[in-house]
Amino acid sequence: MDIWLVKKRSIDTFSYLKFYMLNSSAVQSLMVVVHEGIISEKPSTKEEARQFLKGYSGGHVSTVGGVVVTNLTTGKKLGSLDKAEVYFHDIPEEVIEKLIDEGVVFRVAGGLLLEHPLTLPFVEAVVGSSDSVMGLSKDVANKLIHEALTV
Repeated sequence: MDIWLVKKRSIDTFSYLKFYMLNSSAVQSLMVVVHEGIISEKPSTKEEARQFLKGYSGGHVSTVGGVVVTNLTTGKKLGSLDKAEVYFHDIPEEVIEKLIDEGVVFRVAGGLLLEHPLTLPFVEAVVGSSDSVMGLSKDVANKLIHEALTV
């Protein structure tokens, strides 16, 4: 499986699209985080990351992911959206600061790291699939790949 990261210009920010080559199909995915009605992509400053993470503390966020599968032989293209929600316990300030200092929060939409060892203990519940929260719903991708390859 070859993976390319390609920059795509969105309205106000740059997003990374993931391309996965699978036999004769290409899978593209993009995810954003929605918190209190505001769509967030990757934080660009420490203050923005801090604001995002403090906002999630004791609350919840939604993730919306888009998946598009293209059959490279026939040109058939299918897409779908997937939504998940993450509920958090209170996240201590020192954990937020450690995440920011590590810098990994700057590489993910909304600075949201469900699987990170510092974040995971503060996840109260996930509604939907954790792989959807991490950027690509396996179930949606598999369904679309099957449909795209079916002639």
